[in-house]
Amino acid sequence: MKIATIVGARPQFIKAAVLSRLFKTDDRFQEIIIHTGQHYDQNMSDVFFSELQISEPKYNLEVGSGLHGEQTGKMLHRLEEVFLNEKPDMVVVYGDTNSTVAGALAASKLHIPIAHVEAGLRSFNKKMPEEINRIATDHISDLLFAPTQNAMNLLAAEGLSKNSFLSGDIMYDSVLFYKDLALEKFKGQTLPFETYYLATLHRQENTDDPHRLQQIFNAFSNLDLPVLLPLHPRTKKMLEPIKYSNNIKIIEPVGYLELLHLLSHSIKVLTDSGGLQKEAFFLSKPCLTLRDETEWIETLENGWNSIVGASENEILSKISHPISAIKTNPFGDGHAGNKIIELIIQRNK
Repeated sequence: MKIATIVGARPQFIKAAVLSRLFKTDDRFQEIIIHTGQHYDQNMSDVFFSELQISEPKYNLEVGSGLHGEQTGKMLHRLEEVFLNEKPDMVVVYGDTNSTVAGALAASKLHIPIAHVEAGLRSFNKKMPEEINRIATDHISDLLFAPTQNAMNLLAAEGLSKNSFLSGDIMYDSVLFYKDLALEKFKGQTLPFETYYLATLHRQENTDDPHRLQQIFNAFSNLDLPVLLPLHPRTKKMLEPIKYSNNIKIIEPVGYLELLHLLSHSIKVLTDSGGLQKEAFFLSKPCLTLRDETEWIETLENGWNSIVGASENEILSKISHPISAIKTNPFGDGHAGNKIIELIIQRNK
């Protein structure tokens, strides 16, 4: 069975790595990886393939950045050409990026079955491009692999129960597999600070709004511990008018293993990333989410994650809030990848 895997952004590389390892060890599958080039910076792309032990993509579409319509349109055109040439039996897409929806649309129009890994997430905020991508992809996919029961419930509410399966969260598989590799790789390496908060910031709702961005940096500047901030190249360009103190240490984007290393030694996480909210949860690190909502409502239980938006006061107030209870784990048993493989095989019988 020929599988075409579509990736283009950091979280997708991490999720795809789990299934790619399983595809490699199963002679029923032949996988081709197609990299749309949505993330084109060396630190945001190539490094993930090497350290996550993913095969080099057979195709790199080199789409690069651009407005949403322009970027998605380029992907559609180039993916259609690849699908016509390769004739895959199934296309696997991950998450909620423009690469996700472009892969699903191109496959759908060529009547190629689609599997959507991480289906059923909803923020209920259609101003987010990711929300549109999620909804569209779920409604044209043939197999919907939901990470949590809440995601299953949301798919059912949209009439999609028939094609929905509770696989567990593939990111949990990934963290369990790579955390020991990260520990070994960076053993003995000096950390920037003995105690620190780890932060990431990349969503347009924050980076493209100078007021929100300044509020966040005001809070970071006044926190009681240093803030370590690996910064996306796009966000770095937005900081020219922003004032902040030397309590914030900005570093270049890091690879996945180094991120897990920094996360595991941090005191708390401040982020607008959906993936990092979960990675913090999996490694028992409290998190403040720098957004006005989250798709991952499961992480909010017992205060392990708190939504603070871009409010300086909220961030400074919630940073010291204690965790109210031991966390449960609604994200599965760490074997989502195996369940997805078996369901794909059943679908193809």
